[in-house]
Amino acid sequence: MKKIFPFLLLLFYAGCDDTTTNIDDEIIPDSNVSYSLHIQPVFNAKCVNCHGAGTTEAGLDLTTWAGTTADPRIVVDSLPDNSVLVWTIEQRAGFPPMPPIDSRYPPLTLNQLNGLKTWIAEGAINN
Repeated sequence: MKKIFPFLLLLFYAGCDDTTTNIDDEIIPDSNVSYSLHIQPVFNAKCVNCHGAGTTEAGLDLTTWAGTTADPRIVVDSLPDNSVLVWTIEQRAGFPPMPPIDSRYPPLTLNQLNGLKTWIAEGAINN
């Protein structure tokens, strides 16, 4: 039994599947950006700890499309450069940077930011 145990243990671990993925490894396409497939997973990984149900910093709930688009100033349909959400992520002057400088959460990657801007430019659709 002692000789077969390490073999069984090795066999067990070989059958395990590492299906976890890092959100930063997911590539958002240059067009046809989906809220549910591309944007919400980024918000879930990087934003909803502070901007989620029950923790809506600045009154912003990014856990749903309805919450994300509730304030027409935050996401301006078809106009990402007029959207406060983009301004804060880009850390434009006069707007608090998101995530905050001392945050333990990483900022959006350039691909994630561009994906967000594309989603807004395409009409901020709930898809």
